[in-house]
Amino acid sequence: MPSEIELPDSFGSFTSFESFDGTAISCRQLGSGPPVVMVHGSGGGLHSWQPVAERLADRFELWLPARRGYAPSGPGRSPKRFADEVEDLGALIAEIGRPVHLVGMSYGATVALHAAAAGLPVRSLVLWEPPLYAAGEELAPVLGEFEELIADGDRRRADRLLAEKVARVPAALLESMDAGEPAADEPADATGWCRDLESMAADSVDVERWSAVTVPTLLMRGADTWQPMPATLDRLATALPHVTFTTFPDQMHFAPSVVPEAVAGEIARFLPRS
Repeated sequence: MPSEIELPDSFGSFTSFESFDGTAISCRQLGSGPPVVMVHGSGGGLHSWQPVAERLADRFELWLPARRGYAPSGPGRSPKRFADEVEDLGALIAEIGRPVHLVGMSYGATVALHAAAAGLPVRSLVLWEPPLYAAGEELAPVLGEFEELIADGDRRRADRLLAEKVARVPAALLESMDAGEPAADEPADATGWCRDLESMAADSVDVERWSAVTVPTLLMRGADTWQPMPATLDRLATALPHVTFTTFPDQMHFAPSVVPEAVAGEIARFLPRS
């Protein structure tokens, strides 16, 4: 098992291991039962799944890694590809020593799909709104502009760029984002976002390829999440051979943080207890 490090808080134990290329991957672990790996999205980290994980720890052994590029994990090589994160998950699963259930949020759900398609020992998938439409060469200039804005210290415009060009947030929500106070410092997730954009720019928008993923899959979405997410998820639900598709009323892309008890409940109902 990975080496254990003392945590400053009570949210599980902290572990770290070396991945295939020497990148250090850090992870929190809590609970007991069948092993479940929970993969965070872009701009996230060890905290992202915490509200949901706390409600599942009484029945599952939960592993919450910080993906490469997100502290306290190492930055990893550049340009990053989804295959690198599949290797990271493979190394974590090898440390766990058993096949796992794989839970992914947003970009992390795309990582989970890649892991299952690559043949990692995954028993099932739980996917929260993978942004499969955000891929391809059109994101290369977005990456370049994001890096320039971060270098100039313009966090507000960098965040707006990501929301508009990657997440495709509607104009009304973009205006509400602009109404807040600008951040003065470089975002702690800047390296992670850069690496994620590298992976997305090198990926494909082909949804039908996921028909090769044959493990049982729970696909979750918010009823109020903006397009093109709903249309993309409808296509994914059609492509996946063994899918359960669940919609959360009155919720958008942020439901795992807004209604963690409801999200945890759906995950608990879907995953087997043994």
